[in-house]
Amino acid sequence: MTDTEAASANGIEARYEETGSERLLTFSRDGREATVAQNAEGYAMLKVRNGPDGDELERYYGFDMALDHAAELLGVDAPDLPVPEAATDMGM
Repeated sequence: MTDTEAASANGIEARYEETGSERLLTFSRDGREATVAQNAEGYAMLKVRNGPDGDELERYYGFDMALDHAAELLGVDAPDLPVPEAATDMGM
């Protein structure tokens, strides 16, 4: 079973989902995607990918740093990213 939550703001769609193995926060804007992923237990480093199934681009300990990278991939500022409530505790 997958739990999901969505948010949108500033022309950006955000989708948070929990799969059997990962927590995924995917941002979409103008056909581009950036995903912040963490293991399902929520204690590992965050991985930034170019989509939910994309290649890992970088790893971060902090959620803020991962959001900065995701925003850069979408061409926006990190404060513009809508973060669903369920995703606010991601990071170490």
